[in-house]
Amino acid sequence: MQSGVIQAVLVREVGAYELTELPVPAPGPGEALIRVRVTGLCRTDLKIIRQGHRDLTLPRVPGEEVVGEVVGLGPAPEMPAAAASGLEGAAAPAYSVAVGDRVYVYPGVWCGACPNCRRGAENLCREMRIMGFHRDGGFAEFVAAPLQSLIPVPDGLSDEAAVFAEPLSCCLNALELGGVGAGDVLGIWGAGPAGTLLSRAGALRGAETMVIEPDERRRALACGHAAPPALVDVAIVAVGAPEAYMEAFDALAPRGRLVVFSGLLPQADGGLHVSLNRLHYHEHTVIGAYGCCFRHGEAALALLGSGRLHVDDLISHRLPLRDLEHGLDIVARRTGMKVHLYPDPALIPERSSL
Repeated sequence: MQSGVIQAVLVREVGAYELTELPVPAPGPGEALIRVRVTGLCRTDLKIIRQGHRDLTLPRVPGEEVVGEVVGLGPAPEMPAAAASGLEGAAAPAYSVAVGDRVYVYPGVWCGACPNCRRGAENLCREMRIMGFHRDGGFAEFVAAPLQSLIPVPDGLSDEAAVFAEPLSCCLNALELGGVGAGDVLGIWGAGPAGTLLSRAGALRGAETMVIEPDERRRALACGHAAPPALVDVAIVAVGAPEAYMEAFDALAPRGRLVVFSGLLPQADGGLHVSLNRLHYHEHTVIGAYGCCFRHGEAALALLGSGRLHVDDLISHRLPLRDLEHGLDIVARRTGMKVHLYPDPALIPERSSL
């Protein structure tokens, strides 16, 4: 087991952070110590650090998109891990993770017993504890994570492709809730990493996808049409802009479904007006989509490992952890696509290795 100190990003108060030394985290019962190989930077991290978040507790090491290597295991859990099986009183599961394994860390820890967990919606668990929000995350050299949250990375899948499992999981949840399938016209507002993943995963479900955001990122990736179609069967808003939601409402076909994928700041959320008569007469449906479940992580890794959904072209920046401020500016200004951070700069790959 590792000992000593590590380099980590610590947020003590909203609006500021420091790169500091912390003790190597000690894995508790039913946990593993993970050496972080790569962590993704997203707009949620930007919000946590610069604006705060509903679920954030401080002080905190951010980072919810993590792939790493298991380097140590904590003691065996004292109580049965009912969360993994979904059954109260179940025997502790046999986790298929060993020292030396590469793993993706599903960011949540769920109870397995509440009504939400029992119906397969553990992302809404009453006791959910999220990495980077309620417990320390991956903006560090090491992180302790529950065994129940670890999913082995398929052989042959690179670390930086595997770390897309978290954002892709959220997209799979949104597509699932929106009932996206063959023959649907899927409109996606937003052409960033999430919008592009939604487009590619939606196409694999048989939908005709339209990406609505005529910016340089969209044109560079050629991931959709520049103008919105007349009508869409499913609209997913992957950009935190109230005007995008209003455009999406206007584009819904009869019995169309709007998936609320991106949250809004409180001041923007309060200014939206939705016509209930329009929902009534056109039989529209509005669906919320927040985060992802463990099964979405498994599905995302399988999809990435199969080669059916490629992500290599989405990585615009690979930065050492010490360059976090630069990464935050890229995300805030939307001057790149996916930013990856490396606590160990020696692990930053060459572009040709993708």
